[in-house]
Amino acid sequence: MTEQMQVTRSWFDEVIVPTYAPAAFIPVRGLASRLWDQQDREYIDLAGGIAVNALGHCHPALVKTLTEQGQRLWHVSNWMTNEPTLRLARKMVDATFADRAFFCNSGAEANEAAFKLARRYAKEKFGEQKNQIIAFLQGFHGRTFFTVSVGGQSHYSDGFGPRPGAIQHIPYNDIAALKELISDSTCAVVMEPLQGEGGVLPADKEFAKAVRELCDQHNALLIFDEVQTGMGRTGSLFAYMQMGVEPDILTTAKALGGGFPIAAMLTREAVAQVFQPGVHGTTFGGNPLACAVAETAFDLINDPAMLAGVKEREGWFRAELEKINAEYHCFSEVRGQGLLLGAVLTEAFAGKAKAFVDAGIEQGVLVLVAGPNVVRFAPALNLTAEEFAEGMRRFTLAVAQVVKA
Repeated sequence: MTEQMQVTRSWFDEVIVPTYAPAAFIPVRGLASRLWDQQDREYIDLAGGIAVNALGHCHPALVKTLTEQGQRLWHVSNWMTNEPTLRLARKMVDATFADRAFFCNSGAEANEAAFKLARRYAKEKFGEQKNQIIAFLQGFHGRTFFTVSVGGQSHYSDGFGPRPGAIQHIPYNDIAALKELISDSTCAVVMEPLQGEGGVLPADKEFAKAVRELCDQHNALLIFDEVQTGMGRTGSLFAYMQMGVEPDILTTAKALGGGFPIAAMLTREAVAQVFQPGVHGTTFGGNPLACAVAETAFDLINDPAMLAGVKEREGWFRAELEKINAEYHCFSEVRGQGLLLGAVLTEAFAGKAKAFVDAGIEQGVLVLVAGPNVVRFAPALNLTAEEFAEGMRRFTLAVAQVVKA
């Protein structure tokens, strides 16, 4: 066996393409909602791998499935299907509005497939002129060139040459702006039921219903990006289930594999049929290893007790953040749903969200930003009361550190 080299954080600056600026510490193991670094220092994880580790770290049921499937079958290529893929697809369509599932590896890939599908459907059913995609400012849909162009944050798509055309952005929750822009040339409206990267901003129910009605009037497809809000994050299996609105296409990833890379695009039968063999594809998507793990994660999350627990834990966070704010007066509001919550900073702390994250690391708790003015929480759905209490104790110390700096 090759002798293990002593890895240090400085290696990142020497050998990794600098698309990120990671923290100074390197985590080496995790269990439930706790992480330990190379020095065996413990952190309470209230970030959840950015809403990925929905069942915490190294959940025993996921480890068991991964180990068993890993000894059985990993990959067979897309000219064959496999049992885990078919079981997972069956469970997902049975639990949702959808009739068909397409599996891939990431949220960006799921959204890429969704946008291509919408364009293809419109072209085949209505003609070449029906190609406009309407999306929303501050939205985020992935890092491929198509998805980053549909996303409503231009700093992610600037600097790469001409963007794909026929994509327009309007303010989120603005019904009047949508009414003015949408037309019979619109092929799809793309939205997150709750904008995650854009500041943890929920859609108004009236807005969501108006979007659905306008899409129906103009024969446009409604695409819900539930990459972050899906898989129990908001207290229902998918966020749309609490909105009184069904999409035509839904994308999900992040928590679907409980930490193992997998994504899905779900859609209706008539829409799915425009993707015939050869039109779209993926090498690793739907591999048996990923789908077996995701099936176990799906079974654990799609459970009434687990979903009810998400709502209960939302109450824990809101009460504790209110208590912290009563002392330190740094949050103007706490918004979001379930266990995707954003503490919006007051004017006095505008632009300092990362300072709270950095202070949290010093105090041994992991939280996130959602833009420069929002501290975001996206912990495991099965976060225990003990983990929560200790995490918020440490977060309180972090808040005090920033406020008194």
